[in-house]
Amino acid sequence: MAHERHPRWSPRTADAVLVAAVVAVSVLNSWVKGSNGLLSHAPAAVIAAVSGAVGTLLWWRRRLPGPVAVAVMVGFVIAFTPTSLAVAMYTVGTAYRRVRTLVLYALAACAAAFLVLLTGHPPSSLRETLYVLSLVLGMLVLGQTVAVRRDLAAEARAKAEGLEREQHLLVERAQVDERARIAREMHDIVAHRISNIVLSAGALKVGPAASSSPEVARAAEEVRDEGHHALEELRDILGILTPERDGRRAPRAPAPDASQLGRLVERAASRGQDARLEVNGHPETLPAPVQRAIYRIAQESLTNAAKHAPGATVTVTVGCRLDGVRITVVNGPPTRAATPDAPPGGGNGLIGLEERTALLGGTFTAGPHGNGFKVEARIPPHP
Repeated sequence: MAHERHPRWSPRTADAVLVAAVVAVSVLNSWVKGSNGLLSHAPAAVIAAVSGAVGTLLWWRRRLPGPVAVAVMVGFVIAFTPTSLAVAMYTVGTAYRRVRTLVLYALAACAAAFLVLLTGHPPSSLRETLYVLSLVLGMLVLGQTVAVRRDLAAEARAKAEGLEREQHLLVERAQVDERARIAREMHDIVAHRISNIVLSAGALKVGPAASSSPEVARAAEEVRDEGHHALEELRDILGILTPERDGRRAPRAPAPDASQLGRLVERAASRGQDARLEVNGHPETLPAPVQRAIYRIAQESLTNAAKHAPGATVTVTVGCRLDGVRITVVNGPPTRAATPDAPPGGGNGLIGLEERTALLGGTFTAGPHGNGFKVEARIPPHP
């Protein structure tokens, strides 16, 4: 987007310069022009003082364009100040839009010019009067032209902004439709398969194999619980992707937070991971978005360690300080071979954690650490 041009001077500064220039020209004209209106026989110093005072009235031209123009017309009759009258008429042209109002001011200016022609000493020539009229009325037309051009430019800007807002709304609508489509796909594919896993685990738990082996029953129960948690979180994601459904159902499960870190590590340990948790401070007092980020970082890091470093010791450390919270997940080298049927990875887990941390104003790093791997995130306390 192109940068808008800003005036070099403020309106008040420009008015001050204009008034000073008009006053200077009016004072100098007091000794040059042949007629000085009703003050033609007055001393030049008096004429110069009156002409300067008439020019000074232009300081209020923006605030009171009509009264200032009338006062300048009176000053024009008294001391013949065409420069001041020309500026006043230009201001009238820029300030008013009604044709009737502009015609009235034009007639008043013509009346003032003819009054100077009739009462001046010596009387102003017809040529000089016509010159003054053309100057004054020309400035009125010029001011009206500038005002119309400004109105057209403002209308064009408003129309462009309206089109931009409309385009923005169309993009937002397209995004909402795309999120709804993604939600339907997730429900039709992911939720269906997870539901099958939960049902299979439930059947395995009550089957003959579980009756003869407590380990099989316990594993089936864990698979069933994990499937239920996955379905609950998937429903929450679908609610975010389809916000129009929020009024039709309440959340089925609370959003994960820092208070659930212990349970997360316990579940990892029950699956055979050597997982440990160290907490310094009170992360449960942090804002909800920060707590969710802490939970997701720990969750993703534990899952990655289970897939890529089976048997390794994994330590989750959460430290709260005044300047923010720091979460570190470090795992050592694997102690056993990876499972052949390990679940496939999408390769986007760490990227998602980095984006989540960046949105909260924090920093995220992940990489090799000794013989293992280290994930570290720092998040401010009030993102």
